[in-house]
Amino acid sequence: MSGNFDDIEMTARRSSVIQERMSLVSGHMYKQFLEYQQSTTNTAVLFDKMVENIALTVEYLKQSFASRGIPSENIYYEYDKVRHIAVMNILWHSITFSSNMKDSPKALSREKDVPLISGRIIAIKGVLPELVHGYNAETEQKLLDMEVASLYVPADKNIKAIIKVRRSANPEIPINQMEAPREFVIRVVEAVCGGGNYYKEGSSITLSI
Repeated sequence: MSGNFDDIEMTARRSSVIQERMSLVSGHMYKQFLEYQQSTTNTAVLFDKMVENIALTVEYLKQSFASRGIPSENIYYEYDKVRHIAVMNILWHSITFSSNMKDSPKALSREKDVPLISGRIIAIKGVLPELVHGYNAETEQKLLDMEVASLYVPADKNIKAIIKVRRSANPEIPINQMEAPREFVIRVVEAVCGGGNYYKEGSSITLSI
């Protein structure tokens, strides 16, 4: 008879341990979910503001090139509001902005601070046609390979956003979320158009004489 009581007690203890540990897990995931929802909302708002800054930048560049006698028909932008994709064309340069990189809570890994759950706006050099057909792991890898910079947007509007420009001496640029859309566009255009393109060269070969 005592054996049955022991079994009941052991089962109750095991159930209590599971309940306690899973309560911690569910609480952690719930916090992540709330931050995911809010950061997604913030990212969508900042993306729309970023497009406004793209429009202003394009208009200024048109005027600037026109004053130098250069036709401006190849300076324009397009915005797909449904898919949150914006394409900016500046003469021979194309830049694509997208915020479709987040289908679950994701955090920015940081060396000196705790990971920051955030939305992400990525800027790539060129145009990626696959973006209009949906988002998957293969598209993500292509985006990362073509990345110029990313803007990470936290859930809390009072926490600074983070700009990361690829191959930059400054790995993280903290910035007020109100100023982030403008500064992100400027830094991306500077990174893409401030440099140049080089002729490609084939692999070296040895000639027999």
